[in-house]
This record gives sequence, C-alpha cells and structure tokens, in this order.
Amino acid sequence: MARKYGKGAQKTVKGAMHKFKRGKLKSGKAGRSVKSRKQAIAIGLSEARKKGAKVPKKKSSSSKKRKK
Repeated sequence: MARKYGKGAQKTVKGAMHKFKRGKLKSGKAGRSVKSRKQAIAIGLSEARKKGAKVPKKKSSSSKKRKK
C-alpha cells in the first residue's frame, strides 16, 4: 500500500512541531503564536503542500457538509 504522506511532509511537520514546542510557531498575517498541537500539525502540512511534498488534498468545506 502506498504511503499517504511523503518523507518531505514528515520533515516539515516535524519542524513545525519543534517550533511549536518552543513557542516560536506563528500563524496568520497577525503572527499570533499557535496554542494547539492540531493547529501546529495543520501549519506543517500546509507548508509541505506549498513545497510540493506528497500530502493529500485538503477536504473542501462542501464535502464536509455532505457527510453529515
């Protein structure tokens, strides 16, 4: 079975978590510090997508609504 996430994505998320643990990870234009672990992972995956790493596409809000 193929891997969902590539090695590049793994490294990017690891880096984001490292920054988060030290209180250096910022989000958004305002640059507020990240408070939750889940948010830190999301930021890492988003950065990995921008770099072109193998990461599944984000689910659109319309598909989330349909599941209910």
